[in-house]
Parts: sequence; structure tokens; C-alpha cells
Amino acid sequence: MPINFDVVIDTPDPSLDMKAGLETFQGISDATRLIAETILKEHVPQRLSYRGKVRTNLKKSFKGSYGQIFDLEFYDQGLQDKFDRIGKPAFLQLMQYFLNESLYEDQDSNELSPKAHKVLEKLGDVADHLVKKLRMSSLEQIHQVSVKFGYDTRLRFRKSSENQILIAKFDTETVKAIEATEDQEIVDLTVSITRLNIHTGNGRFVEKGKYETVAFGFAAEYRLIRLAAKKLFSENLDHNNGLDQEQWKTLIVSARAIKLRDGKVIKYIVTSFRQ
Repeated sequence: MPINFDVVIDTPDPSLDMKAGLETFQGISDATRLIAETILKEHVPQRLSYRGKVRTNLKKSFKGSYGQIFDLEFYDQGLQDKFDRIGKPAFLQLMQYFLNESLYEDQDSNELSPKAHKVLEKLGDVADHLVKKLRMSSLEQIHQVSVKFGYDTRLRFRKSSENQILIAKFDTETVKAIEATEDQEIVDLTVSITRLNIHTGNGRFVEKGKYETVAFGFAAEYRLIRLAAKKLFSENLDHNNGLDQEQWKTLIVSARAIKLRDGKVIKYIVTSFRQ
């Protein structure tokens, strides 16, 4: 059974640049297919083909806004069966998770349902590869309308013609994420872990003397990091949970910063660490 979505571009104008609009729709289509194929096949596809077993199909559009109704359909019974086992609610949660993660949005994987969390756990490092692929390709296309005209774009799940659930919103703020660059300089930081995904190694920490948390990940694939090293992070988090910040333990990490154009750090890539 197809899964119905729509894309809505919020514009006050009576017309929309066709090239930018089509590029935004194409980006949404590619992102939807990339996420679906990765979840169901457990690897990130190198390229998308019109003959693929996971496709998006244009549907009859709706009145009152610039947008497009489309569906995600599986042309392979094995993939359909796997989707049915995961279930639509968990699949939509994962779509939202991967799109937000690719935009460096603050989110907690522990808020996923048990089914969605189990899928994410099984993907392991493949989840990180998917996020990187989304950043390299689909997100730039998705943001064409925002970049050129300043309009917002919303991707929604169409539960019915009267009930739509927001999956992700793309605008002039989220476009900053795809313009972020990674510094080559390595800096040493004294940090406390406040959040950690034990399957991907992504999380958040706060620098000593500061209060705002920042996202982090590892330069090496998480599966290649020694168990004893992983435990330093998980044990630090366990100790800090429920305690006042003055009682938190710290780690010393060496990391490269990912920064927006204005210099704001949105993520650190950890290269080494110690107690």
C-alpha cells in the first residue's frame, strides 16, 4: 500500500519560479527514497533509478497552495513485507529523525518508539552514511525555493485529505546547515556528556564553564572504536544524569568544529579523547 505525502511551498505570490520549484520537489523525492531504501535494505543506495524497487509517484495535486501530492511505493514484495513489519508510525518517525539529523537539529533518539529505535540500532554506522548522503545531495535541491525566494517548504504525511502530519520544514534558517564547513584545526575541550546514542556514537556535550550543549560525533566509524573507549562516554553520561552541573565528571576531547558562516559551532567531530 502506498504511503501518501505532500510538499507545500508557502508563497504569498500568485506564481512560483518553475525551475526552483521542480528542484525542490526533486530533492524531496530523492530524500524520501534514500531514507526508505536505507531503512529497508540496510545500506545507502549509490544512485537512484526510475526502475528502482522503491519509487515516488506524482499524484493529482490540490488547490489553494503551491504543492504536490506524491506517494512512496514499493515494487518488491520483500521490501513491502519488511515495511509492514516496521510499520508506518515507526517509518515516519525515522524519516523525521534522519531529516532533522541531516539539518543538525537537536533531537534525542531515545524519544523514538521501540520499533523505530530497534531499526536505528540495526542500521548502526549506515545511519551516519545516510545522513551524510542527504547533506551532500538532496538538501541542496530541497532548499532551492528557500535560497532563491525565501519561501518555506513543508514535507507532510497525508493521513487523509483533512489531516496532514508535518515531517520536516525547510526554510532560510535550515539552509544554513548545508552551508556549514568543517575546520581543519583540532582543539582540545573539557566536556561533560549530556546525551549519547550508543549505536551511532552521536550525542551532545557541554564544555566546562558553559551551559549550552552542542552536538558531537566521531571521526572514525563508531563500530571501529574500542569498547573501553566507548565506555568512557557512556559512564560519563551515567554519572552526570540527575546531578547538578557542579558535580559532573569531565572528559578531555580533541575535535574539529563544524561551523555556520557566522562562526557558530553546530557540531564537533571527535578525533581523540581521554579522562
